[in-house]
Amino acid sequence: MSRLGILGGGQLARMMALAAAPLGVPVVVLDPSPGACAGQVAPLLAGGFDEQAALARFAARVDVATFDFENVPATSGDWLRRHIVVHPGPDALATAQDRLAEKTLFRELDIPVPAFADIGSREALAAAVADIGIPSILKTRRLGYDGKGQFRLRPEMGGAAVDAAWDALGPQAGRTGLILEGFVPFDFELSVIAVRGRDGAFRSWAPTRNWHVDGVLSASLAPAGVDPEIEAEAVRYARRIAEALDYVGVFALELFCRDGRLLANEIAPRVHNSGHWTVEGAETSQFENHVRAVMGLPLGSTATRGHACMLNWLGAMPDPGPVLSQPGGHWHDYGKSPREGRKVGHATLRADSPAELAAALEAVGAALDRRDQVAPVLGELKS
Repeated sequence: MSRLGILGGGQLARMMALAAAPLGVPVVVLDPSPGACAGQVAPLLAGGFDEQAALARFAARVDVATFDFENVPATSGDWLRRHIVVHPGPDALATAQDRLAEKTLFRELDIPVPAFADIGSREALAAAVADIGIPSILKTRRLGYDGKGQFRLRPEMGGAAVDAAWDALGPQAGRTGLILEGFVPFDFELSVIAVRGRDGAFRSWAPTRNWHVDGVLSASLAPAGVDPEIEAEAVRYARRIAEALDYVGVFALELFCRDGRLLANEIAPRVHNSGHWTVEGAETSQFENHVRAVMGLPLGSTATRGHACMLNWLGAMPDPGPVLSQPGGHWHDYGKSPREGRKVGHATLRADSPAELAAALEAVGAALDRRDQVAPVLGELKS
């Protein structure tokens, strides 16, 4: 069996390695940190993503490379694909790394997006704000994730909004680029986790409804429980993107829904936090299907198995007992040391009906004092 290399050694690489083992696919991980958590389950090479010597050691030990982290330099992917197979391709990675390129692609594919503008100076920002309006969000074009690299311009800031935004992110304009996006007062956020094989086969999991706190995913529910026409449209958009980029592997398309209309937010060119529920809640998990896709194996079924909710654990792991006491409770500890705001693990609750899932969530929320975290999911399940 060919060997799989993963650039990035976080929890996504860890779960990919665990999914690869039953398939008989050996995994090697490259990460700048010798203590990266994927190293607990797979051989780990410590080295920078932009260090050619480290890339050469990595390439010598694997046949196919993939990513668990979208901010790996696209140039590193270019270097690797001259020596081994790389999926998804560096071109797809470069597009997903740049919010301006990403939004431009959506527009070219007739996928609705919020208003946006490239920002290279304070004057350009002032002109864009005059056109797009406030509220709006100034973001770095590259290197931002989980709410980082963003500044929201609010109406109550008045005439000081442009200066405040430029003071916050303007110094990064030369390094990361900036983009202004119109703020969307969305009704809910939906994500589509999809996979495309080397042969062009395309499959998607049930669209997922997501809730965030301070820009970080808190909970995901699948199936999302929204209008089937909205779900079908979301999947059509994901397929357009996959085919336009000649994408191979799993990716996530994040969308806002407002008054029954979808607006694309961004794509993540990798397995995704909002797809963690697929480990227990689908016939084939996003991690297994990503390995299958990049290794050229047939894709597995993405059919759902009942109803599932994923709860993210940030900072420190809570007591696993209340989750594991549930018949459909599953625990995932990433093997990371506690740190404020850090993703250290997640739990998935799976049930055969929305009512059973709601009962399990209520019990877990009460036992772990996580009522606020489970409340929006319960509101959806009981509506």
